[in-house]
Amino acid sequence: MWIDPELDLYVIFLSNRLHPDGEGSVNPLAGRIGAIAAAAISERARRGALAAKDSTQDAQKYAPADAEELRPLAGSAANGPSSGPSAAAHATQETLTGIDVLVRDGFEPLRGKRVGLITNHTGLSRDGRRTIDLLYAARDMELVALFSPEHGIAGKLDQEGIGDQVDAATGLKVYSLYDGPNRRPKAEQLKGIDTLAFDIQDVGARFYTYISTMAWAMEAAAEHGLKFVVLDRPNPIGGAAVEGPIADAGRESFVGFHTIPLRHGMTVGELAAMYRAERALNVDLEVIRCQGWR
Repeated sequence: MWIDPELDLYVIFLSNRLHPDGEGSVNPLAGRIGAIAAAAISERARRGALAAKDSTQDAQKYAPADAEELRPLAGSAANGPSSGPSAAAHATQETLTGIDVLVRDGFEPLRGKRVGLITNHTGLSRDGRRTIDLLYAARDMELVALFSPEHGIAGKLDQEGIGDQVDAATGLKVYSLYDGPNRRPKAEQLKGIDTLAFDIQDVGARFYTYISTMAWAMEAAAEHGLKFVVLDRPNPIGGAAVEGPIADAGRESFVGFHTIPLRHGMTVGELAAMYRAERALNVDLEVIRCQGWR
């Protein structure tokens, strides 16, 4: 059962794996249903964002000329702690993700490198171009291979055992890091690569497996003497609040790689720096930090 009242999405799947012989498996079908539900959420969210944008434009169009006089004073109770001129300036400040900064700087940190990129459908620049395509077209570096996390390179597979694929646009091999118990890049997959780059959007919660994929890839980079570059992205639920229990030491797993709170309050780049320090990883780490975000 999957219920999301905010998006008006309800998925109820009833089955019985005992029929007819007690050895049935509903996992493949449940995975396909989950993928359809996820696609529906994306489409609903897109339509909702467009509607909100239209509503905001209408509100601005018909706002009274003296609207500024009707706003609460900075620092008043109505405004709260995050209001006032500085908050307004922050709200209008341009934000660049790691890939945007990399493009702006002419891919300088990757100059002369042979790169393996860990990414999925969230690896996009501010103008909607895939990080895959930007690195593939960049001069003075070579994108050698791709690595995909849970749900695959397109984020559409809600199932176990995702196999390797080929990226249609570039022809590059996509090595799955969600195929069986070994979820680290293998030695044979890293041949000809001197740098691993990571560009995936996190959600700010410990159990989101993409940050575990990043950590295990960092361990592989350390083992094979590779540089590890994180193209940082904002924490979408804010970088100030930290909430929830801390994972127990000694009970780490794919949904809890490190002893951090449930809501960790960090970006993937900050998490990578923490992993290297607290787990004593001997890896050459470079974080291409966001600009204009907190």
